[in-house]
Amino acid sequence: MNNILLYLSAFIPMYVLVFVKQSIDMIIGVSKANAHNIMVLCFLTVLVVLGIVGLKKELSNKTQKSKKIKIICKKNTTDEHFLGYFSLFVLFAISFNLTRVSMFVIFVLILLMIGVVYVKNKLFYINPLLNILGYNFYDINYLDESGEEQTTKIFFKGDLLLNKDYYVKIKDENFSFVSKDTKK
Repeated sequence: MNNILLYLSAFIPMYVLVFVKQSIDMIIGVSKANAHNIMVLCFLTVLVVLGIVGLKKELSNKTQKSKKIKIICKKNTTDEHFLGYFSLFVLFAISFNLTRVSMFVIFVLILLMIGVVYVKNKLFYINPLLNILGYNFYDINYLDESGEEQTTKIFFKGDLLLNKDYYVKIKDENFSFVSKDTKK
């Protein structure tokens, strides 16, 4: 369930764009404030809330232990993932007319299909909301406390420094958060 909520968080910017579009259309009279349109706005609101809950749970996950690592190699790959999602946001926000039931069903089906691929392949590192919130995404090589070299993908606010110790919560090889750096 946490992985599904984390997936929903990746689309929060899109949900907000679509919500704003639907709301403006209703305010200026392009579409009516009927049961379907109100349901669409409620659905988008629920998705935003669930996404926020999922991201907050992941960021404050108490069951994941932080472990000390030393970054020995890093590559900031934030830009490689963000632009692909941006085009998807534009497609949904501008071209989808969710006042039509058929388009709303297609919208939901696309979200479900993307969600299956996203969760099944652990694509949690593709999360534009985190980039908007100031996180950068890195592929890193690190030394763990035993001196063994490993690799993972991590989110970090700011710029990671090489040969510096950090504490990281490693969810899996595709998604981790650096919780803090150690003071030297």
